[in-house]
Amino acid sequence: MPVTELEARYRARSLWLDGLAGTLAPRASLPGSTECDVCIVGAGFTGLWTAYYLKTLQPDLRVTVVEREIAGFGPSGRNGGWVSAFIAADPAVYRRSHGADAVLRAERETFGTVAEIGRVASTEAIECGFVHSGQLAVAFSLPQLERLRRSVGAKRGRGLREEDVRLLDLDELRQRVRLQGALGGSFSPHNARVDPARLVRGLAVACERRGVQIYERTPAIAIGPRTVTTTHGTVRADMVVRATEAYTTELPGEGRRFLPLYSLMVATEPLSAAAWDELGWSGHETIADQRHLFFYAQRTLDDRIAIGGRGAPYRLGSPIREDYEQRDEVRDRLVGCIRRHFPGAAQADITHHWGGPLGVPRDWSTSVICDRSAGFAWAGGYAGHGVVAANVSGRTLADLILGRDSDLVSLPWVGHAGRRWEPEPFRYLASRLIISILGSADRHEDATGRRARRTRLVQPFVLGR
Repeated sequence: MPVTELEARYRARSLWLDGLAGTLAPRASLPGSTECDVCIVGAGFTGLWTAYYLKTLQPDLRVTVVEREIAGFGPSGRNGGWVSAFIAADPAVYRRSHGADAVLRAERETFGTVAEIGRVASTEAIECGFVHSGQLAVAFSLPQLERLRRSVGAKRGRGLREEDVRLLDLDELRQRVRLQGALGGSFSPHNARVDPARLVRGLAVACERRGVQIYERTPAIAIGPRTVTTTHGTVRADMVVRATEAYTTELPGEGRRFLPLYSLMVATEPLSAAAWDELGWSGHETIADQRHLFFYAQRTLDDRIAIGGRGAPYRLGSPIREDYEQRDEVRDRLVGCIRRHFPGAAQADITHHWGGPLGVPRDWSTSVICDRSAGFAWAGGYAGHGVVAANVSGRTLADLILGRDSDLVSLPWVGHAGRRWEPEPFRYLASRLIISILGSADRHEDATGRRARRTRLVQPFVLGR
């Protein structure tokens, strides 16, 4: 494919990639078979953070990254730009295996990771709009308010303090942002806003400055212990790291590792100063509501509203396809959220609509696996928390690969592989059930103001059971 066509394809993947300065022309492909100390497959956040910390800890290590497209092509360049702390899904999964103290320690590690990502962005001069602004969770109905209070209570119950998360009354919320229909909210400082494509592309450059070899347009067709076979040659290494997240499901024998669940986004045109005066939101906090199919939003570097939510399920037999990245029904739902809740943006043009797959394990819990004797490691299953989880995983993998006895290597997701999803068509049916039941529950609650109990039907699939 000509470079001009590749550029257009890459920029169409998200607002973030579209807005990058300079070229998105691919780096050179692997020139032929080679050897190295560590070969990493995937130039997203997991692969690049792993490479970055390996070279930081041991500069003479020979680290090679192979990538099917370009750095940041996948979810790392398409996500909501939330540097989001806290544990994805149900902490009970880790509590059952490691105890409550380990869960609290893991959660606090995610808090520190928000600052760590900001530190690296500053140290490496990565201009990515990182603002350590915190997160607002907002309720727009009585059932949402009930869920919000339960969520804050559960966090307090497992040892978090008021300075970690606290409820806001309506006046306190309005001092931060003025959202139409809001009843209350909560605030946590453990979150940041970022332009994810600028971060991941800048991280790739930082890795290269440290001597990491990154080969793009180099599809891996077989990934195994100490050997990666690509369309351009074979890479032999003392350690192979699979950092392919949702795309792992396209590899032989790994089709049921994750459920590829699509998350889609839209973005407005840049808003006027008058619109922002009406909205407030000067602190650039990230914002989410408490619907079952919740939205997540940020105020971008160039003063747009970028807002996302879960997409429609995949089609049987084709879990990952580029035509899943835009869905009219999801676009309409997200635009409706802007029109209802963000005064001043109600008439704004929508300039971008995009999406991508995230990797959801059967128990919705992250895994970091390293077998030094076999020469194989992998991490993934971030279930939508990938910006922070990938950094934790990258630092952890670096310590595991180098044999370092750090606090990271005893966190509860280390060694946790989880069980696989049921074979098709059962996984497909589960994905459709999740979206349809949760969407139906939201419509019921919006219409009646009463809690929808039908969500119990999907609890076996979404609560880490």
